[in-house]
Amino acid sequence: MRQRNIKNLEERLAENSSFLIEEPKSMKGRWRETFQAGPGSPVYLEIGCGKGKFILTRAEKNPDACYIAVEGQANVILRAMEKAEAAERSNLRLFIDYVNDLRDYFEEGELDGIYLNFSDPWPKARHDKRRLTYHRRLENYFQVLKPEGFVEFKTDNDGLYAFTLEEIPLAGLEIAEETRDLHRSDFESRLVTTEYEDKFRAGGKNINYVKIKRKSSL
Repeated sequence: MRQRNIKNLEERLAENSSFLIEEPKSMKGRWRETFQAGPGSPVYLEIGCGKGKFILTRAEKNPDACYIAVEGQANVILRAMEKAEAAERSNLRLFIDYVNDLRDYFEEGELDGIYLNFSDPWPKARHDKRRLTYHRRLENYFQVLKPEGFVEFKTDNDGLYAFTLEEIPLAGLEIAEETRDLHRSDFESRLVTTEYEDKFRAGGKNINYVKIKRKSSL
């Protein structure tokens, strides 16, 4: 979706930068330090946070956990930054970047979970490697997750969801939870919604959801 330009964007970003990490790669292995969190505090990442409803709600409901949100478009993440400032969420940090290899930002086992919410479907077949659930990307996520770590993925795009289910075993991973109609499932009550999700649900569109984990040891 094309985003409109925001007047005085740079000034507004500067005014709402208390929770912004300007050099995220320098935080590799040290993310808990910026939260002043103990070694047992879980750390979660949302890739593509949009306007921030999901990650702000997560941070509010789980004050003892640490949350990191990344978004590639500054004019989009500005909304999340403004919300973070207003809520004074000390357990939330944000950064602006288009992430490729998460190992540039995080050490092995530094994250407890990763959230992918309504990612760009990249519908053309030749763009499959750009999809955030392409199997090589899934492999990369689990390189920085703890052994018991997970990836949760939600989308309204049925084609992208079907693609994702095919990519999971190619990455050597397995499904922990799965439904093609999240808000009529047993998982609905404990999950947090996004702005897009609220819109789609109000319109009667089904929401696809899958939780991915490492294969269980025999």
